[in-house]
Amino acid sequence: MLPFQKDSQAPFRFFSWLVVEIHTDEGHVGYGNAGLCPDVCKFIIDSKLKQLLIGENPLNTEYLFEKMYRSSVAYGRKGAALAAISALDIALWDIKGKHMNQPVFMLLGGRTKEVIPAYYSRLYTRDLDSLQQEALHYKSEGFLGMKLRCGYPLTEGAAGMRKNVEMVKVVREAVGDEVEIMLEAYMGFNYSYARQFLKALEPYRLRWAEELLLPDEIHNFSKLRKNTEIPLSGGEHEYTRYGFHDLIQAEALDIFQFDTNRVGGFTEAQKICTLAHAHGIDVIPHGGQMHNLHVVMSSFASPMAEYFPQTEIEVGNELFWYIFDGEAIAENGCLQLDDSLPGVGLTLKEEFIDQFEITE
Repeated sequence: MLPFQKDSQAPFRFFSWLVVEIHTDEGHVGYGNAGLCPDVCKFIIDSKLKQLLIGENPLNTEYLFEKMYRSSVAYGRKGAALAAISALDIALWDIKGKHMNQPVFMLLGGRTKEVIPAYYSRLYTRDLDSLQQEALHYKSEGFLGMKLRCGYPLTEGAAGMRKNVEMVKVVREAVGDEVEIMLEAYMGFNYSYARQFLKALEPYRLRWAEELLLPDEIHNFSKLRKNTEIPLSGGEHEYTRYGFHDLIQAEALDIFQFDTNRVGGFTEAQKICTLAHAHGIDVIPHGGQMHNLHVVMSSFASPMAEYFPQTEIEVGNELFWYIFDGEAIAENGCLQLDDSLPGVGLTLKEEFIDQFEITE
């Protein structure tokens, strides 16, 4: 966080979402989505990408991804352009699944696990008593992993670092050694802070430390990784197989956390999982939505999924519960996908539709 940022979560808070529908002449409707810059993504789709798909065979997902990617490379390659392509790619795979009467994970490679272990992802509060109580509650719900956020920014210096460490300490004391703890930093630190911070965190046996630095600081992630026993994760803000190839070459991360609705859709996610698996890197996607769960279910590279429970809308990650029907609900800390439900498995929710301002 920089001095002009008074709210450390402000850059990551969002209250809108893009839903894409692709209709086929056989009557199938494919649904895709993007939570990143929905208004910009919509403009890119309407003005640039839509025309590339009209009249094409929606089952040719590999060809259509390359057509969209190569046609947008001059202004795209990353960011909103890739999120827009991702939304369309997810919708195309949804159509493919419905056409073949198979869930997407079966088309990606099939079931690699009976259920998907999930880790609970909230713990936003800085109040230590509330933090402990929340952690204890979700341990009792069967979660064997949970992620908290750094509550104090770089601008608070050594005192803020001690408070961040204390947050981890009280969660560890609350849940014991049998629950994995992860820590999210929202790209908020520099190399010097992050190196000291990781050293201070080592007694608490973190499963990973997430996005300590800006995503373009690949060289600094590589240096950090050589100086800590704590696994480093990132990639939520990286794009396509090319971006993750660069991370692999730099030996920058232990865990990849792309989001399928940013990274290039199912078409790219599958390729990145193969790359990661060959290099001993886990893939644990950002967000627990169905587009990510199909990737987790179908890949041996992916041991678990993130899970945002349905709560009031606080930072935006909760929005998908109010937009879609069909999202997987955790039971005893695990998620299940339906072998008999074709496509991605989502429909639009009618219950809250009047609470949204809809732009078509």
